[in-house]
Amino acid sequence: MLRSQSRLWMLFATLVVLITALWCMPQVNSGESPSNASRLSAKGEIMSLEKISQKAKTYKPGEILEVELEKKHGRYVYEIDILDAGSQVWELKLDAKTGQLLKMEQDD
Repeated sequence: MLRSQSRLWMLFATLVVLITALWCMPQVNSGESPSNASRLSAKGEIMSLEKISQKAKTYKPGEILEVELEKKHGRYVYEIDILDAGSQVWELKLDAKTGQLLKMEQDD
């Protein structure tokens, strides 16, 4: 009986720690919605997905795995993950209006 109560308390304590850790984690920005991206592209405020994808491949040839549009420091930035021929994943950050490469790094 004492052993089962000890296990219950241990389980309870573990749950409390996990819930507290999840509660304190920072929220992840999910980026701009596809409809907002389409609207911004139609207004000429950002490059279209097709154009930015072509531009990204000029910086790092490969297969595009993911594209996300976010607003950072007052400007829109595309974050693009590319798988290169050597099976390495790269994250590129491009200015969404000009296509200028802001940052490129190998993803973990």
